[in-house]
Amino acid sequence: MIASVSGEVLSLRLDSAVVEVGGVGISVIATPATLKDLRVGGDTTLHTSLVVREDSLTLYGFATDDEREAFVVLQTVSGVGPRLALAILAVHRPEALRRAVAAEDLTALMKVPGIGKKGAQRMVLELGDRLGVPTGAGAASGSGSPAALAVGAPSTSAPVVEALEGLGWSARQAQDAVGSVLAEDEGLAGDTPALLRSALQRLGRR
Repeated sequence: MIASVSGEVLSLRLDSAVVEVGGVGISVIATPATLKDLRVGGDTTLHTSLVVREDSLTLYGFATDDEREAFVVLQTVSGVGPRLALAILAVHRPEALRRAVAAEDLTALMKVPGIGKKGAQRMVLELGDRLGVPTGAGAASGSGSPAALAVGAPSTSAPVVEALEGLGWSARQAQDAVGSVLAEDEGLAGDTPALLRSALQRLGRR
């Protein structure tokens, strides 16, 4: 198991980073919250989880080991694969997720694209306290909104829509969210990170 990678960030995309480790560029898929602090040319250490499939080896990276552990535990829920687990963590940080599960807050869990009422109920039932006991103060879901990632992407909404689709929202949901944000502030059309952040926040409120 590849538990972590450390090295220089060679490139950044809206849903992944390439980190040079021992002269090899390793692609790591991550949430916007994890990617937001990375900079091309800077050094980083990401806690990782390797997902092995018959036709692929995919590495998922996280800023903290807590996030990585939550990612692994989430995949033990029936119907939750790595992509959906990542989408869950894009909407809820681990502590917010613990609170939502402990409080059986189905509304908060259903903010995740791909999670309906039955899926939320299944998460509550199957996770129990396996994510750990929630600590500290704060709302079950509000503090878990993902931040924007600082990536030098083209000044267009297309990459933002693509990133949202990659996190599980439908093309229509992604386009509607981006369109609504741009209707309120046209200036965001030239700021991909800010546009992604605003679209994620809008989707998270639904």
